[in-house]
Amino acid sequence: MGFFIGKDREVRRSYGFDEVAIVPGDITANPEEVGISTQIGSVELEIPFLASAMDGVVDVNFAIAMGKLGGLAVLNLDGIQTRYENPEEILEKIALASPEEATALVQDMYKPAINPKLIAKRVEEIKKGGVKAAVSCIPANAAQFGAIAQEAGADFFVAQGTVITARHIATQYTPFDISKFCKETMKIPVIAGNVIGYKAALELMETGVSAILVGVGPGAACTSRGVLGIGVPQVTATVDCAAARDYYFKKTGKYISIITDGGMTSGGDICKAFASGADAVMVGSAFARTKEAPGKGFHWGMATPHHNLPRGTRIRVGVTGSLEEILYGPAHLDDGTQNLVGALKTCMGTVGAMTIKEMQMAELIIAPDIKSEGKIFQKAQRIGMCK
Repeated sequence: MGFFIGKDREVRRSYGFDEVAIVPGDITANPEEVGISTQIGSVELEIPFLASAMDGVVDVNFAIAMGKLGGLAVLNLDGIQTRYENPEEILEKIALASPEEATALVQDMYKPAINPKLIAKRVEEIKKGGVKAAVSCIPANAAQFGAIAQEAGADFFVAQGTVITARHIATQYTPFDISKFCKETMKIPVIAGNVIGYKAALELMETGVSAILVGVGPGAACTSRGVLGIGVPQVTATVDCAAARDYYFKKTGKYISIITDGGMTSGGDICKAFASGADAVMVGSAFARTKEAPGKGFHWGMATPHHNLPRGTRIRVGVTGSLEEILYGPAHLDDGTQNLVGALKTCMGTVGAMTIKEMQMAELIIAPDIKSEGKIFQKAQRIGMCK
């Protein structure tokens, strides 16, 4: 349904996680019997969770730990891990910086050039840990870094920018040809993003990618929505891109996975992402809070170090538990930020969904009061859902 915000200017209402709720099913299922595996390209993941390619979230050790727990962690090839032989010293400086100093310090720490040898080294280190290696970089670096990572044994490559499209206009440089990249350069699955709309998603699928990342600006450390004024709330964005996936599958027989990226702060948000049509979710801040994360309780967006127009900030998320506790529990907090796998399985059991694909068909309703209804004591005491 459209609305007019002025003469001849029609807009569409969009929805985020806090504005909708999942309706319990007509049948229920044992949460221990539901299946949550997902497939990206030809590779199957035990759990549909990806850790964001952010320097405060993923390093080699985290990637290995995440892989052993059934998920996938994406290493940022444009970041600290490929600029410094010993990134630990840099991470320590960023963690110790005051809020006023943080952005300028991060910008300064990202000035040294990326060392291509470190790209191969990091991939090889992850592979030695016995898990799948996934790496990410901006489209401008994809052709060079993709070939290096693939040669080193990477299993996934992510071409990721604030917004990515199949068509890009530029005269001052040669635009990244993602279709050529997917079909001629890369032999491993390519994930591309970020997008938020039906048409852009559909055109991107036609380039040969195996999955697309959905979401512009919803991340906890991202400021793109404030700096640039762009973005679409994640429920609507995921629904629209999932519709493109389903149309493309009917048209070609090829299934392109939808990965909702960012904006999820709790297990409930993650469940709503799947009910909106996601095949997997990419999470940053929840994993930044783990003991294994390299950020030492801090988290910053990939665009934070931009030298001219940073679109992210360093935030303190704290350290609340191990990666295993965040994923599988036991939960020691009451706010839905731990045992994310358990939350997903329990929700699927409640709606009677035995697989992720069945979860995508769960009924959603508009419910802006869902988190506050009947929660007056939680709100007054700032506990549970009302922190």
